[in-house]
Amino acid sequence: MKATVDLYKSGRIEYIIVSGDNSRKDYNEPEDMQLTLMQYGIPEDKIFLDFAGFRTLDSVVRAKEIFGQKKLIIISQKFHNERAVFLARKNGIEAYGYNAKDVNKYAGLKTNSREYLAKAKVYWDLIFGVERNMEGIRF
Repeated sequence: MKATVDLYKSGRIEYIIVSGDNSRKDYNEPEDMQLTLMQYGIPEDKIFLDFAGFRTLDSVVRAKEIFGQKKLIIISQKFHNERAVFLARKNGIEAYGYNAKDVNKYAGLKTNSREYLAKAKVYWDLIFGVERNMEGIRF
């Protein structure tokens, strides 16, 4: 979140799409991110929530097809940006990654293991033409 705040306050980004999972009543990533960003002084009307960001592929395509974005700065850790930027560009979006600080070593091991599987799934999805999720939108 700090990387997003830094980019916003520097004037490099004007609006923010927070995309994530909210599949359970007690778990809502977009609203949690929105609240954190607002605590750092980002106005609520500059933050757009994507409640159907269950996969990176869905998030980047929805940024284009639902939120009308042709150009993105994706803010995440380096390992995730590599995949997200690749997916965005494969789907006709001019995308760049802004690398946030990496996770700690313990969380990093778990996250990096998951990322290897996620990268393999990207190619699986491309080869077999897996459809993107465009449902579950709340504004």
